[in-house]
Amino acid sequence: MARYFDVHPANPQPRALSQVAQIIRDGGLVAYPTDSGYALGCRMGNRDALDRIRAIRDLDARHNFTLVCSEFAHLGQYVQMDNDVFRAVKAATPGPYTFILKATREAPKVMLQPKRRTVGVRIPAHTTALALLAELGEPMMSSTLLLGDAEEPMTDGWSVKEALDLVVDAVLDSGDCGVEPTTVVDLSGDEVEILRRGAGDPGPFEE
Repeated sequence: MARYFDVHPANPQPRALSQVAQIIRDGGLVAYPTDSGYALGCRMGNRDALDRIRAIRDLDARHNFTLVCSEFAHLGQYVQMDNDVFRAVKAATPGPYTFILKATREAPKVMLQPKRRTVGVRIPAHTTALALLAELGEPMMSSTLLLGDAEEPMTDGWSVKEALDLVVDAVLDSGDCGVEPTTVVDLSGDEVEILRRGAGDPGPFEE
């Protein structure tokens, strides 16, 4: 059964965050809240946990997993950005966007889109998610918690616990959670492509 951690939305309890972070370090898979619904997260390079995410969400090999970071300065280690992309991404973060970019050699190979060698990156504007990342001390490999044919991610922590009790190791609940998935913007090619319209305004990337 998944462990359930209920924390304060504005001041999440450090002890609970420490326990969730340790579960991640030990190879666990956790469900956690973001500004765009719940997401599934695990430690970088954890192939087993990524396989579990694929099974939970019924994903194929073409899916772009996301590297969730706590601050913009961390992105340059994992993705390639020219000056224009750098400015565009910086202006939109933190926020409800996922950006698809060419990966650097530092990005975990297990999460790369195999043919294009791309990876999603994101910085959530969510107190609990950022606090968890700060406690972990490194980015997480992640995927929006969309089940089956659902068009929107799960947003209620206790419902996540009931639905995924036997397939995740922990659920972190802070009550507040976005209700729309991220807007996904592909910046890896010569032309900008909006892959999914969600909570983030796509306008700045369609000009």
